Amino acid sequence: MNKKKSTSFFTEEENARIRSAVEKAEANTSGEIVTMVVDHSDSYREAEILGSVLTAAFCAFLLEITIQIGLLWFSSSGWGAGSILNAEIVLYGVSFWTYIPLVIILFFPLRLLFRRREVLKLPFVGRTRIEEAVRDRAVRAFFEKELYRTRDETGILIFLSLLEHKVWILADRGINNRLPHEQWQELARELSLGMREKRACEALCNVIGSCGEVLTQHFPRKADDTNELADHVLHH
Repeated sequence: MNKKKSTSFFTEEENARIRSAVEKAEANTSGEIVTMVVDHSDSYREAEILGSVLTAAFCAFLLEITIQIGLLWFSSSGWGAGSILNAEIVLYGVSFWTYIPLVIILFFPLRLLFRRREVLKLPFVGRTRIEEAVRDRAVRAFFEKELYRTRDETGILIFLSLLEHKVWILADRGINNRLPHEQWQELARELSLGMREKRACEALCNVIGSCGEVLTQHFPRKADDTNELADHVLHH
């Protein structure tokens, strides 16, 4: 089975806590905080294929060794005169004619396994590739959910990708013009650690609170401020 789906990652109680944390963080600022959880940031098809091929090749090799050991044992049990020569001929045929077909046969069920259990792909994906995938998916979500349409361009997206255990925090132009991006990276690392330690809700609420403090300091609430973006956790 895959890891827990994004829609059920947080319990109802945790979702309520997160929504309350967002409302509290936005109470004294014109900034808007949005949280989003997705199952994964990319399908990583190249890792699916590479992992399937390498695993199939390894499994086929083990099967070949098993077959050859069995044939050697059988030949030593007494084929009669010339049994060793016969065994060598058979072993050559086994290794040459069966290895590649075994790899091909094993590839298809293994690819299905990799597709269904996405966590198996991660050892075949580089760290840079994962970082880029999460970043690109977060940017896409930022525009798909129209976080850029706030009145003062003060939207923030806290993006959680479950498969990779990665977090990306994106701020709109109005915020980035006044605050360094590195400020959000530290909060993203804090939340990523919380996800790995199985305390995602607590860590997310803390990060939301920290974002609220920063926004309140630099973007205080206006008299005519309205709630422009959703306070509940979004999914895709």
